[in-house]
Amino acid sequence: MSDYASDTLNDLTPEPTGARRVVVLISGNGSNLQALIDEQTHDRLGGEIVAVISNVADAYGLQRARDAGIDAVVLPHGEYDTREAYDGALIKVIERHEPDLVVLAGFMRILSSRFVQRFHGRMLNIHPSLLPAYRGLNTHAKALADGVAEHGCSVHFVTEELDGGPVAIQAVVNVSGDETETSLKEKVHTREHLIYPIAVKWFLEGRLRLVGETAVLDGTPLPPHGLRLSHADAAEELDEDLDDA
Repeated sequence: MSDYASDTLNDLTPEPTGARRVVVLISGNGSNLQALIDEQTHDRLGGEIVAVISNVADAYGLQRARDAGIDAVVLPHGEYDTREAYDGALIKVIERHEPDLVVLAGFMRILSSRFVQRFHGRMLNIHPSLLPAYRGLNTHAKALADGVAEHGCSVHFVTEELDGGPVAIQAVVNVSGDETETSLKEKVHTREHLIYPIAVKWFLEGRLRLVGETAVLDGTPLPPHGLRLSHADAAEELDEDLDDA
């Protein structure tokens, strides 16, 4: 693991606090939500997901929440005339659950300044690229079109700049010569499911903070790309066969 000296996956120093509360926002399938639920089920998340909120009524992630006994809330954006009105209602729903952290897990909405400022420093997002490369949508197609050798995913604090907040952790995937958009998406997804629970746990245990415009881990400012897991690092954590990568 590069760019950080300590064994960041295992060297945990939890703060003596009560159970930390998480609200997760989704719009669809919720595979990253499931990765967080799985860690919580094994008491490895560092806190408790107290609610899952979706702007889409039939999002499958809501069923994942219900199956796990988590409060599943639908707040359809189509019922509000403006983005600001929707975000105001969403803030009220979130704050009823008194979260320490808001997690965006495939929440397909551009957030208003009011919303971002309300949860500044305690809202994380995962993005399917090695930020700052390929902000926005269609990241896998863009990476393939550019012929890059490496792609991946990033967990970052949410700021008013789209996909521009300070990065906490990234995971790299090597792009093979015969890569397709579907195969690349699948590889990146496995890494998302690896690093998002890690970042959430770091935050809930007080190890990860946003200080000014910098992500700080264990009191040490992280580089612009955060802590970066190489392809080999991630493959080892995921028990992947490097010969097939």
